[in-house]
Amino acid sequence: MKLADVADSPHFREHAALARTADVRASAPAARRLAALGPAALAALVEDPAAPLAERLAAGGILALTGDPRIDTLRPAVCAVPGGTVEIGLAPERVGATVEAWEHVGVVRSWIDKETPAHTVRLAGFWIARHPVTNGEYRDFLEDTGREGRPSTWYLGAYPYDRGNHPVAGVGPEDADAYAAWLAERTGHPWRLPTEAEWEHAAKGTDGREFPWGDTFDARAANTREAGVHTTTPVGAFPAGRSPYGAYDMGGNVEEFVADAYAPYPGGPRVADHLVETMGEYRIARGGSFSRFGDLTRTRRRHGAFPGPLYPVGFRLATGERPRS
Repeated sequence: MKLADVADSPHFREHAALARTADVRASAPAARRLAALGPAALAALVEDPAAPLAERLAAGGILALTGDPRIDTLRPAVCAVPGGTVEIGLAPERVGATVEAWEHVGVVRSWIDKETPAHTVRLAGFWIARHPVTNGEYRDFLEDTGREGRPSTWYLGAYPYDRGNHPVAGVGPEDADAYAAWLAERTGHPWRLPTEAEWEHAAKGTDGREFPWGDTFDARAANTREAGVHTTTPVGAFPAGRSPYGAYDMGGNVEEFVADAYAPYPGGPRVADHLVETMGEYRIARGGSFSRFGDLTRTRRRHGAFPGPLYPVGFRLATGERPRS
């Protein structure tokens, strides 16, 4: 698909349907009950797959205002991911079925061709952050460094204090790199962005899942347009979508920059789609978001941040050394 073709595609429609209040707002009795809980109980509720979505969101909203014990800027919670020889990418013979499954949201073949061919990569063991970097953590970075520029999702540049535990979004890859470098210097630990292969392996595991949670798309497992929320949510609030190694939000909420710029896989085609047409070189983003459809939550899906409000991209951290406890 070229730039001239995007206007009529549902994939690029900016306005989503209004969120149903009953789906995202806890009832008054539930809100009163949640208000009586302590931070640890609220944090457990946010990531409880048995709890209703509205109560998970309400619990996260309270923690955003009172302090979320899951989040520590200088000591990110991590998941261990074992190394080995892993398969990355998609076999060419699977492209057609993948396009057919998602053509109702405007997916075209060239986007999926970027995932081919399947190939093996040798990875050392690493640790990946349990959650994407949040607004609160990014605020700490800006305050400590005096760095100019604010995330585009911060209205008029103001820190969204009521969304401190939501993933930061609307940053560029250079901002993500700068954050990782700052945290590495601040802590003396080699934090960085995950490579594209590391990200994919952490999302799909050794069984090669189609989505972080399994092989079938589930709108209840990821904050995408299908979920009906249409904005960011507290990290971990879609626990059914947890990856095989325990990382949250690797499908949905916000897309995540990785360390690699787009390049064809070994033996694969170079796809000069609208991203290349617009930007030339671009950084790969993974995982899908609240503003996009579920095709982007596929663990093999390679994407990028096309300029505009449909692409609220954030990031998560990784490291090749066990973090100090």
